[in-house]
Amino acid sequence: MGSELIFRGHETQPVADAYSPKPPKPWLSVIRPIRYMLREQRLVFVFVGIAMATLVFTLLPSSNVPIYNIPISNSYLTSESTQPHRIIYQNGHVARFPSFNSGGKIPLGLKRKGLRIVVTGGAGFVGSHLVDRLMGRGDSVIVVDNFFTGRKENVMHHFGNPRFELIRHDVVEPLLLEVDQIYHLACPASPVHYKHNPVKTIISFTPIQFRTLNMLGLAKRVGARFLLTSTSEVYGDPLQHPQVETYWGNVNPIGVRSCYDEGKRTAETLTMDYHRGAGVEVRIARIFNTYGPRMCIDDGRVVSNFVAQALRKEPLTVYGDGKQTRSFQFVSDLVEGLMRLMEGEHVGPFNLGNPGEFTMLELAQVVQETIDPNAKIEFRPNTEDDPHKRKPDISKAKELLGWEPKVPLRKGLPMMVTDFSQRIFGDHKERGSSTSSA
Repeated sequence: MGSELIFRGHETQPVADAYSPKPPKPWLSVIRPIRYMLREQRLVFVFVGIAMATLVFTLLPSSNVPIYNIPISNSYLTSESTQPHRIIYQNGHVARFPSFNSGGKIPLGLKRKGLRIVVTGGAGFVGSHLVDRLMGRGDSVIVVDNFFTGRKENVMHHFGNPRFELIRHDVVEPLLLEVDQIYHLACPASPVHYKHNPVKTIISFTPIQFRTLNMLGLAKRVGARFLLTSTSEVYGDPLQHPQVETYWGNVNPIGVRSCYDEGKRTAETLTMDYHRGAGVEVRIARIFNTYGPRMCIDDGRVVSNFVAQALRKEPLTVYGDGKQTRSFQFVSDLVEGLMRLMEGEHVGPFNLGNPGEFTMLELAQVVQETIDPNAKIEFRPNTEDDPHKRKPDISKAKELLGWEPKVPLRKGLPMMVTDFSQRIFGDHKERGSSTSSA
């Protein structure tokens, strides 16, 4: 019986068709979120949450801004239209509230971002008032001072504030900081101080042989805006009256005042070179005679000399014939001008001063009227290179910065007198008590 062998190894097996799903529907990515929101009334909860958040931001006040008391018995006068903050008197102190938006409340997270600012010479007369304004508007301030003319007492009221730092440092040496703005005020500005160490005075503004100007170098490295406080002394004994910013001056380069005059002129040159060559944002202010609380009592400047002498019952010393003229601005006006210049878009230079012009005899008479009508006037030989006339033309500042001084001499002088009398007679009382105890 025969058998039939069948070899099935190479038979082709039937292969099932590959699985092919339905093509995706393009509108599902839109429909699914809508179905999710409509399911279980989720959309209602979303609208309720938005309404509650709106109610909270409308009814609750914005975050409280801390109050910083400035220990000056008389605040300097300011115009409400030009001040970026309000001033409220509390027990003889000045409470400063930054007013970021006078039109309404500002929700949390939408306030003006505070800047990080360094003020060289910030413990000095002008610098400390500038620090008060910057702190009052909510900025973080680093004061750099070697205390050659500055006083720690001028900024002590900020010591407990986390936004305030004080560094004892001489700007002749390098300094590394991360800041947004630099106000460069560090230099002895009174004749007594800059004549005491003329070499250091000019070094404070010019590079030593192997080093660039440190604060301009810092501004270049960190991209900060740099403001140089220059001086009316760059005009020397001017042949033009009043002085405009385009006037190049009449300076004696080898006189006793040249360390200060030429130092400031060189500082302006370096500032503009950094601006043109390195792209540093710079501002230049030429400051005219300024007075007010916290001035050094015996710094040799005419206003502080007259006030201190009148309080001490000493003769008011007038040098020369007393016909030399000066213009005197109150410190609050200067600080306002510096801040407007820094925040503005113009490089400068800008004259910042009060165009009201007084002879030295007229100033002595105003001091007599304010302090002691019986005070005597004593004439002495004039000092070398003393300018005969000094008056700023502030047309440029009025037009481009919207700035002009507000405080006349007869209103500002009493505030300075109060500060000087507290310090002079306070020192006398302390010395008397220490002598008696000894």
